[in-house]
Amino acid sequence: MRIELRVCKHCFEGTHENAHKTAVTRDLVACARVIREYRRYIDLDDVHVRMITEDESDDGRPAALPAVAATIQNEQIAISDTQLVTMGQNGYMLVYPNPQDALQVLAGNLDEISKVIDEDILPELSPESAEILSGEVDDPADQYL
Repeated sequence: MRIELRVCKHCFEGTHENAHKTAVTRDLVACARVIREYRRYIDLDDVHVRMITEDESDDGRPAALPAVAATIQNEQIAISDTQLVTMGQNGYMLVYPNPQDALQVLAGNLDEISKVIDEDILPELSPESAEILSGEVDDPADQYL
């Protein structure tokens, strides 16, 4: 299985004004990096983190997996700047354009690794991400992103 996490570099660095989005974006990257470090324990072939920028030289193309999720907003195609793409051994791809869903998938992988190595490897998460994972937020998409 292969995983590619794409995130907005500006959100990750905190240069966009949404502190909640920055916190969740940083947590996504932290989770993906830990998974990459321990990937051999759950037979992951590759974990790739791609920082997307808004400059002209960055067209937002996937770095590792050729899939992109888009939605229609105001009659125009909009591509989420944060999304998780997974590809299984069978070639099927799943795309998670919602950061909250991506966080849950990554946390699930961390949980599986933790069970195998008998050690908690979940990185310290922001209060925003902790609330998302605990299910305490009714509609996290509205609250955080």
